[in-house]
Amino acid sequence: MVNAFQSIRTKLLKVITESPTIKTFILDCGGEFEFKTGQFVEVGLPGVGEGPFTPSCSHYTKNPIEITIMKVGYMTSKIHEAKEGAEVILRGPYGNGYPLEDFEGKHILIVGGGVGLAPLRSLFLTLVHDLNKYNGITACFGARSPEDLIYKEQLKEWASIDGVELHLSVDRVPEGQNWSGNVGVVTTLLKPLSIDPDSTVAAVCGPPIMMKFTSLTLLEKGIKPSNLYLSMESKMYCGIGLCRHCTIEHYFVCKDGPVFTYDQFENPEAIWA
Repeated sequence: MVNAFQSIRTKLLKVITESPTIKTFILDCGGEFEFKTGQFVEVGLPGVGEGPFTPSCSHYTKNPIEITIMKVGYMTSKIHEAKEGAEVILRGPYGNGYPLEDFEGKHILIVGGGVGLAPLRSLFLTLVHDLNKYNGITACFGARSPEDLIYKEQLKEWASIDGVELHLSVDRVPEGQNWSGNVGVVTTLLKPLSIDPDSTVAAVCGPPIMMKFTSLTLLEKGIKPSNLYLSMESKMYCGIGLCRHCTIEHYFVCKDGPVFTYDQFENPEAIWA
């Protein structure tokens, strides 16, 4: 059982710039670090603070682990300034993660936007590790612009994996940026897809507005609410259900989630506020 208040000291091995606002941090945990894809950890700097983030590597990767973080405030700005060799504090893991045993034998549809690709990268890489257990993976990823799309080089590798179908889109293409793919919000990728809703499990993560309309589109295509998995981590803070910042209906996202199925919510139309 995890001691909620016990932290470990890790060493920052490498920093990868993914986009103008997003970086991936590779942390040496000093030994094996166990987590389940979809779970989150608290990451912090001594004397600065900490915040909840989902590892972006496969849960089969025990050390070093990778965490992708968007710069959105004071603490994340300090982490973005950290140099290789810096000490980074890690607590966790927390939350429930994805029930992968329920995914077996089904087609997996993964839909992500922006930094929401981070937890979905963990899910994708974990699924690929045991790809023979699933009936293929379709991944639809979106970003605001080409330069905001993260994991660019890895996306090329993923597209070449047998059993994987990858679709990319950007909301807009600013002058001077190159893009030959789809232009439009990520739901424009979903509408032409041919899927068997009775044998498909969908996992969605990204900005709330993107998750809302993606969910509605998937439901229109016949995906069962019980097979529609939402990662609701954007509202988490303390990670252990004390601050109440993450409450949705009668749930604490950090304790009862961050992964929920659509049918768990009594009023899913209201959860995006």
